Amino acid sequence: MIPQNGGSTIYWRLSNLYFWFFALLGGLLPYWSLYLEGRGFSYLEIATLMATIQLTKIVAPSLWGWLGDRTGQRVRLVRAGALIGSLFFAGVFMEPGFYGLLLVMLAFTFFWNAILPLYEVITLRTLGTAKEKYGKVRLWGSVGFIGAVALVGAILDYVPVTNLPWLLLPVFAGIAVSAFLVPSERGERKPPAPKGSLKAIVTHPAVMTFFLMNFLLQVSHGAYYTFFSIHLEQHGYGKLSIGLLWSLGVLAEIGLFLVMHHLTRHFTVRQIAISALALTMIRWILIAEVTDLVFVLIFAQLLHAASYGALHAISVQYIQGFFGKHHHGQGQALYSGLTFGAGGAIGAWLSGFLVDGFHTSAAFWGGAVAMAIAIVLTWWGLRPPPAETDESA
Repeated sequence: MIPQNGGSTIYWRLSNLYFWFFALLGGLLPYWSLYLEGRGFSYLEIATLMATIQLTKIVAPSLWGWLGDRTGQRVRLVRAGALIGSLFFAGVFMEPGFYGLLLVMLAFTFFWNAILPLYEVITLRTLGTAKEKYGKVRLWGSVGFIGAVALVGAILDYVPVTNLPWLLLPVFAGIAVSAFLVPSERGERKPPAPKGSLKAIVTHPAVMTFFLMNFLLQVSHGAYYTFFSIHLEQHGYGKLSIGLLWSLGVLAEIGLFLVMHHLTRHFTVRQIAISALALTMIRWILIAEVTDLVFVLIFAQLLHAASYGALHAISVQYIQGFFGKHHHGQGQALYSGLTFGAGGAIGAWLSGFLVDGFHTSAAFWGGAVAMAIAIVLTWWGLRPPPAETDESA
């Protein structure tokens, strides 16, 4: 086991990497499409490049998670991922063309996307029996994201967006330093799980519906993560305003997590899922058609609590209920790869075709259509996980 003494010092060391990791996400995700636009790339090229951020999630978490389980050297793998990922990102400063930048982003995100799943395991092992402290540790990730979004947005109102990679350098330094503050571990390996039919779990109709629902959810988010900032800029919003609207979505997500336990007491997984999907569909329609009304846009961003917060919260419970403790890691890897990875990448790419052929609004309408399909599938096929059935019996 990892030493758990040190009290507040341990919690600070754990929180540090969450802060910097999500600060990079906050500095990158809202503004990278604007940076690519400033570099002169077409909308389809922007969509393809943005898709790489999600594409490597299909492979990286599973591969690095397997290495972590097999070797037990998760801390060393996190440190290697932080350093190697930063070195590959430095290729951006050479200002390569489309294919060169595509290779740079594929390499960078392969190592970057590998860090978080490993670090989640490290954090929970370090906390030991004090797992209730996880929320306080993880909260610093949201603080880092919101802080970076606001600060970078404010700076970009005064300097050209092509300077964005230079603004991210201090964040990479923070990630590298904090990776070496992570408490060391002995390198214990995961004991082999008893043989079970993972195939039977994955092919269960309710599980297949669950993955399809989340796949379509992330397809619908493709337009948001790729073109939301460009869409807002086209409607006259400045970089700081764009950043604040992104931050509002994260704040809504935090608020939802604080009250989620009350919702799960009064509503079933299926009821929460269908309601959240419907609100997500409304959100994309509002962003597509009523962008000029700030109060409507604020409301649409508050709906991020439904489109990410609620659905992610019930998904974690769903995986735990169906996959159990022995296949939990594989269930999480499938959830990350098939939904955030494949769904997010395909959504980003398809949104590029819609924007290139029509307008940014068309991409959000595409997301609304994906949500309409997801609502029908969820209504028809989603069933409660075994844990919920057992509790209600």
